[in-house]
Amino acid sequence: MGIQINTVILGGNLTRDPELRYTPNGTAVCEFSVANNHTYMSNDEKKDEVSFVNVVVWGRVAENCSKYLAKGRGVIVEGRLKQQSWTTDDGNKRSRIKIIASKINFTSKPSGEANSAPAKQDDNIVDDGLDMSDIDFD
Repeated sequence: MGIQINTVILGGNLTRDPELRYTPNGTAVCEFSVANNHTYMSNDEKKDEVSFVNVVVWGRVAENCSKYLAKGRGVIVEGRLKQQSWTTDDGNKRSRIKIIASKINFTSKPSGEANSAPAKQDDNIVDDGLDMSDIDFD
């Protein structure tokens, strides 16, 4: 079997407030959805395409996401893809892909929130964060 790579980096805005819960053994789990916009040209016409991606975060990072994130807040998520498959009661097969996040970087305040004070570094990065200087945008 060849090399298997499962790493994703996704930037966008939360579509809903994070939902925090705990497993029976006390591990924090936080789930939220991120909207990612893509603009492209088709027949000399500008088109917009939006993808909605579910994100799952575990442990201390999950608790920090629940504490600091809200609908509309910008994030960069780094993690891996996980596919879930199941069969409905009526026999139809379904599947969904989620990002299991390992790092979250807060990139903006929710829209409408006062921007009078600059964000403290501790408020902007959860866990190790993501160093934007490591990403080649060219």
